[in-house]
Amino acid sequence: MSKTTTSRRKFLQNAAALSTFFILPRHVLGGKGYLAPSDRINIGFIGAGHQAMGLRDRFVGTNEVEILAVADVYQRKVDEFIKALGEKRSKACVGYGDFREILQRKDIDAVVIVTPDHWHAVMAVKAAAAGKDIYCEKPLALSVMESRAMADAVKKYGRVFQTGSMQRSAQEFRQGVELVRNGYIGDIKEIKISVGDGPKPFDLAAEPLPKDLNWEMWLGPNEYVPYNNKLNPYPSNALWAEWRFYKGIGGGYQADWGAHMYDIAQWGLNMDHSGPVEIYPPDGNEHPYLTYVYGNGVVMTQHDTGKKNIKFIGTKGNIVIERGKLHTDPSELKNIVISENEQLLHFSDNHYVDFLSAMRDRSRGVAADAETGHRSSSVCALGNIAYDLKRPLKWDPVNEKFLQDSGADLLLSRKLKAEWSI
Repeated sequence: MSKTTTSRRKFLQNAAALSTFFILPRHVLGGKGYLAPSDRINIGFIGAGHQAMGLRDRFVGTNEVEILAVADVYQRKVDEFIKALGEKRSKACVGYGDFREILQRKDIDAVVIVTPDHWHAVMAVKAAAAGKDIYCEKPLALSVMESRAMADAVKKYGRVFQTGSMQRSAQEFRQGVELVRNGYIGDIKEIKISVGDGPKPFDLAAEPLPKDLNWEMWLGPNEYVPYNNKLNPYPSNALWAEWRFYKGIGGGYQADWGAHMYDIAQWGLNMDHSGPVEIYPPDGNEHPYLTYVYGNGVVMTQHDTGKKNIKFIGTKGNIVIERGKLHTDPSELKNIVISENEQLLHFSDNHYVDFLSAMRDRSRGVAADAETGHRSSSVCALGNIAYDLKRPLKWDPVNEKFLQDSGADLLLSRKLKAEWSI
């Protein structure tokens, strides 16, 4: 055999072995769960407070992302956020005091908005316009028109958007809603929700401002209120910030927990693109509790029992859902497996992976998109308007206006500072 023939044979053998190596998937080469850094999604966090810490860990836990940036008005929170990321990352995380610097970065694919509610709309609209996909905490916004602007911007710029209504990725909520949607408790007549009341007027005393906290930027689109540690606790403080309880900054438990439980009601009624048609504030008589009426006749009341849950009452039974628990009456309903020829809901068992998967496959959808988040947020806002006005309201969910009530229509939006107008 000639040297030429031998050399050629070795070359072909080596080439074959090399090509076999190249066609192996990267996760095989790196072991189970491995994803090459070049295949990971680059994200930036807007907000570095208590909730952001949990979301940071959940996104890191997917092993599908690189957190390249974080912005917060409180420098110590930025520093602690980056420090907690640890050394087990392939790329450095850069801190900023202004979220707009993250939006300018071309290497950021998506942002996670974890700020007080009064900031959500401005940040989300600007992020969509900057070409970023968005994971945004619930409730979407303080007003109906702000969350509408968010949903419209997401549609206009073709972005993937996941609302932080993670109960839609929990097995007990999906199972309960599938039972409701497939008629296993008959026609729904009533829904009872326990979440808590609306916000209260601002009454916190002014306290000395930390040197590394930009209070003007924290207020952002809002009018001035004095700094108080309860609004933005020190980074080492385990307190949940209490901005959520004050008018103009948050929506009270009515929005904070309502965005979770009203969301499940909307899901169960197949109203993700609609809403109630009548809202009644508590009057001590015919309506002892905040009451919503849907066009199909279903009555939904908010009665705070001390538990955060939702109860669907049908003509053939009842279903009660709270986190980690599903109660059915009859009890055997809990064992029913919904078949493929019945109404199956979008499947997600991890809210964060669901978002990232939709970014990779932009045709698949997410568990809680912008329109869904807007409609659930609107239910919260409509209830707070009824609480404020103390009178019955009639709502047009198609045109998103009150019927013959211009005074109530004024409360569908709120004044933003000119710099942050959307």
